[in-house]
Amino acid sequence: MTGLDLPATVDVREVGMRDGLQLEAPVPLAGKLAMLEALVATGVRRIEVTSFVSPRAVPALADADEVAAELHRFDGVQFSALVANLRGAQRAVDAGIAHLEYVVSASDSHSLANAGRPTAGAVAAVGEIAALAHGAGGSLEVIVATAWDCPFEGRTDPSRVLDVISTGVEQGADQLCLGDTIGTVTPRRTVELLGAVRQAAPGRPLGAHFHDTRGTGQANALAAVLSGVTSLDASVGGLGGCPFAPGASGNIATEELVYWLTDAGVATGIDLDAVLTAAAATERAVGHPLPSSLYRAGGRNAPRGPFVPD
Repeated sequence: MTGLDLPATVDVREVGMRDGLQLEAPVPLAGKLAMLEALVATGVRRIEVTSFVSPRAVPALADADEVAAELHRFDGVQFSALVANLRGAQRAVDAGIAHLEYVVSASDSHSLANAGRPTAGAVAAVGEIAALAHGAGGSLEVIVATAWDCPFEGRTDPSRVLDVISTGVEQGADQLCLGDTIGTVTPRRTVELLGAVRQAAPGRPLGAHFHDTRGTGQANALAAVLSGVTSLDASVGGLGGCPFAPGASGNIATEELVYWLTDAGVATGIDLDAVLTAAAATERAVGHPLPSSLYRAGGRNAPRGPFVPD
């Protein structure tokens, strides 16, 4: 018994290929494919593999079409792509990726910085993007960015999040996700907003995307799981951040999330040692040390045997 009311399984979506790399200097395609091959070998079932956005705005992901063209090499994984508008959604579908994540910022200031239009204009496009994804045999997840806090406006009014959620569901979103874009939320606020969203969209699958900017990411993940969330985003090595949110740093690290979930008896289908191998491949690809504490510590916290004095 863990003493915690935890679910039997949690579905971890690996976002290192997209969120993890979007602030990095462009990684050559060969480096990305080596990273992707290592991630697939972990057993993860869902990978957000790239984003179809302006290459001028996010040069690190300018090769989205080239990455998509290589996905036929990998079996057993649902690949998805993030999009910021209908044009990006069409590009993704044309490239063969029909499972889409559409980001809508709950704050107008971040929406203008991220998508060039206020929240109302962004959420109004959900219906067209959902129809495009469904027509291609895929699905649409609406990710609400700045769900808790905005780098420009401060705390986000929960009513704005609920408005985005309600409109998204009405227009055909298959699932929902709340994003702690700048890594400011704490467990109490995590649980409060997740509960409000669940009431507004009962029965709709709900996930969470946390950043570890202030060291609360894994605590928030635990709070979310304890409140009934069974779908979490994480990035290998703790890479990541938002180029349109000043001060936002890395996502929660996949290896750290899998570490405590596994120890608590929660199945993820992901092999921790394989994630650490993927972190090493990622470190080689980006060319600098990774922020993950677990990766820096050398992996599992295994006993080393009794101390033997010299």
